[in-house]
Amino acid sequence: MANPHLTVGSVWRLHHGDRETARLTVTGTDMPWVHADVETLPRFEEFRPFFAEQEQAADEEDWERADACYARIRAALTMTFPDGRPVAEFMLHIHGDGTAGWRWHDEPFDGPTP
Repeated sequence: MANPHLTVGSVWRLHHGDRETARLTVTGTDMPWVHADVETLPRFEEFRPFFAEQEQAADEEDWERADACYARIRAALTMTFPDGRPVAEFMLHIHGDGTAGWRWHDEPFDGPTP
């Protein structure tokens, strides 16, 4: 049975605290990656530089800096499945062209979150 969260058109949401910052509409998958078009909301703008720096670090193959960007993104933002449940762990890339790619997992990578 296919995962309903990965159906084209499903909308995942990105949050800062209790405020939605972006909507990610699934356009396809290439497991383990999910791909989407991004609709940013006004609150997203303060986080856009995190994603721009992450993309630049990856382009330059500066993996230490890319990891630091990932840590900043995960400290500031949470993600929810289309049904509203929180995503325990994710690695999200939002590109300058308005698309995104991410991987996710039902369990935190480093054990329970405090």
